[in-house]
Amino acid sequence: MKVLIIQQKMIGDVLATSILFEAIKQKYPDAEVHYIINSHTYPVVENHPFIDKFHFFTPELEKSKLKLYQFAKQLKKEHYDAVVDVYSKISSNIISYFTKAKIRISLDKGPNALIYNHLFKNKLKADTNAGLAIENRLQLLTPLGIDSLHIVRPKIHLTDSEKQNAKDFLLGHDISLEKPLYMIGVLGSGSSKTYPFEYMAKTIDTIVNEQPEAQLLFNYIPKQEADAKAIYELCNAQTKTQIYFEVFGKSLRDFLAITSHCDALIGNEGGAINMAKALQIPTFTIFSPWIKKEAWNMFDDGKTHVSVHLKDYNQEPYLNIKHPKELKSKAAELYSQFKPRYFDEELKTFLKRLN
Repeated sequence: MKVLIIQQKMIGDVLATSILFEAIKQKYPDAEVHYIINSHTYPVVENHPFIDKFHFFTPELEKSKLKLYQFAKQLKKEHYDAVVDVYSKISSNIISYFTKAKIRISLDKGPNALIYNHLFKNKLKADTNAGLAIENRLQLLTPLGIDSLHIVRPKIHLTDSEKQNAKDFLLGHDISLEKPLYMIGVLGSGSSKTYPFEYMAKTIDTIVNEQPEAQLLFNYIPKQEADAKAIYELCNAQTKTQIYFEVFGKSLRDFLAITSHCDALIGNEGGAINMAKALQIPTFTIFSPWIKKEAWNMFDDGKTHVSVHLKDYNQEPYLNIKHPKELKSKAAELYSQFKPRYFDEELKTFLKRLN
């Protein structure tokens, strides 16, 4: 069996979808499975033992219909038996059609029924603590005879040298691996997914108050440095002395290797949280008020992985809506209601369990 899986989106999505490869290989050890992803997301699945071949969806393909057509025609030569299109975008519809695979699987989006012969609606309620992001992906494999409730966890595969280099890097910056080391996800992927700066600073102060020996690293990329610095400046004087602001990974693989040495990742929901979970690092996640927590609180157990959402404390904004996404335009207003005191005890209890 030869299978093509298409996942054109962000890092967290690419990581979550990588579970399909292990699930397929468990059922069909001799299967050959290929992955189409956006080129910039490759580091999160680099060295994955169950992915046989990558095909990169580049910005050029997104912009040029001719290049997309040529890409799709080239993939037809692979002679796939099945194609799994996880999000069903126009470009992935074109690719799926041109593969001429006998089994074509995707989400049910109405018009795409002309292309796919197996369509699925996203589940509204998870059956396990894996969460909807995992379960909705696994159900796409049922036409291949794979049990959708046989849960597979996302995993990131670092080399020994990557982990050793990260260790040497931390030690070289006077960070002790004998004391608590926390990665702080200070910023989300955008303003509507970023906890207010003042509130984040108070949350970071709480971490240091509870863990006087804590060493804190900020997760940010160079273009976010000014915003990360603004949060740093809002922290109290003692907290600032325990933040190693200049210590961060220069690449995604560097970030992953550094995070593998941390005791926890605490902060905004997003790719960094999902990557920490895939590295088996404890997480404390602050969800944006307009994100559906049930979809992305993967493997939350209230102990090793804890997440908080405004809806946990105030149901009123969610009473007359079908999906939290309807509240995206009100993100700033709702964030202002989501005060750190709401989850203060949960955070303190989480930190105590790490000792």
